[in-house]
Amino acid sequence: MTQETNSVFAEIYQRVKPECERIIAMYPQSRSALLPMLHLFQSEEGWVSPEAQRACAEMLDLPPSVVESTASFYSLFFKRPVGKYMLQPCRGIGCIINGAEEAMAYFRKQLGVGHYETTDDGLFSYEEVECLAACDRAPCMQVNLEFVYDLTPEKIDAMLAAMRAGTYATPPLPQTAKPGKTWHVSYETGKKAAGAQGVSSPNDPGGIGDRSGVSMLRLIEKDPYPIDVRPTRERLVADGRQVLEEIVPAEGESH
Repeated sequence: MTQETNSVFAEIYQRVKPECERIIAMYPQSRSALLPMLHLFQSEEGWVSPEAQRACAEMLDLPPSVVESTASFYSLFFKRPVGKYMLQPCRGIGCIINGAEEAMAYFRKQLGVGHYETTDDGLFSYEEVECLAACDRAPCMQVNLEFVYDLTPEKIDAMLAAMRAGTYATPPLPQTAKPGKTWHVSYETGKKAAGAQGVSSPNDPGGIGDRSGVSMLRLIEKDPYPIDVRPTRERLVADGRQVLEEIVPAEGESH
């Protein structure tokens, strides 16, 4: 973290700290204040920086990993800097059948960016999102979480022109750091958790033909009590013994 970044965040922290303390006091369990605090920091920074996450962890006496995993789980928290205008056209079925594909293609052409990308000038970030529940006004979108309905090429042109001129009705997001090409953190989707790495099928460990889940199945076979008191139809639990017989040789047999 550079000295300039540290100074900028220090100012933000002092500004939001009283509101954070007020939010924390609202809840019997302080951890419940985490989401509104993350939103508060993002409203000041334009994203949830590592410094903001550490500050939340300290104020709530939480492990930093808990704060980081929470910020990673919700797509409305940006863990990298984004543009001043977050453009999110809906790609739900209701919008698609009413022209969303054409509207999204027009956005991509006019902006010169694709899904999860930010324009070089840092003004626009673009993301095609799932159903926004405004099907009666399809195709629709959100701009910095504010709805825009009945999209047409003409409306898109007018919207982008107003944003570039600084006259658009929805205010821009704060921007305390220059955004890169994308704010999408690749490890959130491109890397498996530790328990699913190095196995032949990380999406289905322990299935028939996959020896990687044998240890788990052995535990279930040895002590079925947790399953007996909380029945489940999950395949590897319900059919654990059969799976073991099919994928694990009898004791004494060679692999």
